[in-house]
Amino acid sequence: MALDEKNPEGMEKDAEAIERLRQLREKLFSNDISTARVGGFNLSWMQEDGLAILKEALFGDYSRTTKKAAAYGLRSMHGRMKPMAAEVLTQGLRHSDPMTREACAKSLSIMKGQAGKESGSGKHRIKEIRAKRGSRARSPRRRKPSNR
Repeated sequence: MALDEKNPEGMEKDAEAIERLRQLREKLFSNDISTARVGGFNLSWMQEDGLAILKEALFGDYSRTTKKAAAYGLRSMHGRMKPMAAEVLTQGLRHSDPMTREACAKSLSIMKGQAGKESGSGKHRIKEIRAKRGSRARSPRRRKPSNR
């Protein structure tokens, strides 16, 4: 009898998990990159189910936003799923779709810590503004000269 009591409760939890995965999948396939990345990141915590959905999104015929969010989710995988996610990204380097290859290459370079070391073209670099020597910031309230 104890099994019968736990079975309906377990089914409710399974139904909730399936609904949660469906919601995250919808977010992943969003046209808004921020929403898609949130969906990808949250799917990265869903172990095998999340890996399957992210892999489908990466290798399927979907938009660039979806593919980038899927690659982001794969590189955000944790624990025992991280090597499996890295393998999926490595497989993506050999994919026929150039968007898939690009997203996988960038995610793998970030995972390996190589991204950001390139100097780039320089037109989007943040430059430091140095203060001039000898100039001081003046107070908005200036002292009036005393008439003594």
